[in-house]
Amino acid sequence: MLKTIEIKDFAIISSLKLAFGPGLNVFTGETGAGKSIVIEALGFLLGARGDSGIIKQGARKMIVSAEFSAEGLDKETVSKFGLGGDSFSLRRELDLKGRNKAWINDKPVLVGDLAEIGSFLVDFHGQHEHQSLFKASAHLDLLDNFAGLEKELSVFKREYQILQDLKSRLAALEMSSEEKQRALDLYKYQLEEIERLNPRESEDEEIEEALPKLKNSGRLLEESRTVYECLSDMEGSAAERISKALDSLRKMAETDKTLESAAEELSGALNIVEDVASTGSGYQEGLDADPDALDKMLSRHEELRRAKAKYGPSLKDVLDFAQSLKEKISNLDSSGENVSKLKQALEKQDKKLLSLNEELNKKRLEAAGRLAALVRGEIAPLGFGQVRFEVSLETRPEMGPKGDGTVEFLFSSNPGQALRPLRNIASGGEISRLMLGLKTVLAGSRQTMIFDEIDSGISGLTGKLVGRKMMKLAKTRQVICVTHLAQVAACGQKHFSITKTVKGGDTEVEVRELGGEDVVLEIARMIGSSDGAKAGRQHAADLLAEAAQEDLK
Repeated sequence: MLKTIEIKDFAIISSLKLAFGPGLNVFTGETGAGKSIVIEALGFLLGARGDSGIIKQGARKMIVSAEFSAEGLDKETVSKFGLGGDSFSLRRELDLKGRNKAWINDKPVLVGDLAEIGSFLVDFHGQHEHQSLFKASAHLDLLDNFAGLEKELSVFKREYQILQDLKSRLAALEMSSEEKQRALDLYKYQLEEIERLNPRESEDEEIEEALPKLKNSGRLLEESRTVYECLSDMEGSAAERISKALDSLRKMAETDKTLESAAEELSGALNIVEDVASTGSGYQEGLDADPDALDKMLSRHEELRRAKAKYGPSLKDVLDFAQSLKEKISNLDSSGENVSKLKQALEKQDKKLLSLNEELNKKRLEAAGRLAALVRGEIAPLGFGQVRFEVSLETRPEMGPKGDGTVEFLFSSNPGQALRPLRNIASGGEISRLMLGLKTVLAGSRQTMIFDEIDSGISGLTGKLVGRKMMKLAKTRQVICVTHLAQVAACGQKHFSITKTVKGGDTEVEVRELGGEDVVLEIARMIGSSDGAKAGRQHAADLLAEAAQEDLK
């Protein structure tokens, strides 16, 4: 569960700290007020791509941190990231040069680690995620995730690769000697180029982090000397003056006890000044102002860039490519293999893969029925009469690393209407409700679900049904919802209002937790009531009372 989030200099947020609660947390505000910005900041924290252009104008970096409850995390994840205790913290920074830094419990980690742990914590629904439901290519992965086929798919992928390797070796044997030699020459040249470079997987990230410091070592050295001298080293330094003032204050406190706290505070200030001075002094020792070191690092950085351009896009891809080259060279060098034995092995592997594929599709078919039934159960109460939802599983002629199965979700909302692919659904309200049902079923053990305007295209009684659905969902997990519907907002246990203001020519987003009469006024505003209108306030109060009564059932 997300307990708190703190955001600094993200987009048009200068500084913001929010505390969330269990149950349903709702965000409301006028159109264009920036209701989704908190959700975007959380996405950034949990590994989404960051752009230095998002940093608030005038700031050097943006920082997002959050505290999460460890409840619901499996033992393997807790052990891998050292998450002792009931809660843990995550933090991510991005500066103007595009450099990322990440921490788990104040321990430096890779941004990929934040994304990995985030996949166990939060299930996101973004404003544009509806579009993913229109792509049949995504349906197979959704079904496989629901069925828990990770292990089976891993085995199948490995055996599929063995089959491809056998085919490659057989093809190599059947190549002409000239073709074989040309391929060997190319593969060996490419492998030698990569081995000569000998890159490490994250070496480019380390260099990019170190380069700014090395490029500016002369200026940093001069500034760090100034820091040390002003604070501690020179005559009349800050430490010397504070120390002198502290002596006088302590003498005064011997007579007037009320000055003891002031003396303690000044003593703390002196400790801080001395610590910073020590940092400035130690910083000088860690600087490398050698021009040769900078030249070598820049040269290395350029070599890595060229390698990524040829064999990347990442250094991991370069290393993977090198491994594949070794396998290809080995296959081409094994010219003494017996073609007949290789064909027998290929036939045996093909039969093994067909058996694994059959078992995979059998489990998919069983899961398809369960998924369809669960989704129908989730969406039927959302204003559909006789809704039908099916998961169609078919096979294609060619087998790939995930088998030969293809999946498509089919839907019909009205009696007598044929099942149709989701891409043919015209109603935004229908796809929103279907997405809500799917998300509910597929969220797994994640304790926090986030919906960014999932109620798009919905109004009236259907909006009320969606609000009730979210309130029911929030009984077993935390739900955070950005909404434009009063019917949904009235169901929230915590209500945050987002406004956009302009102060001194600077645009700023403000978030305020509402309570009591303020909630009534915000719901009335969402209905369209003018300020203070009695009828609007009464309607809002009725919505809130009705939701509270429903929550008790």
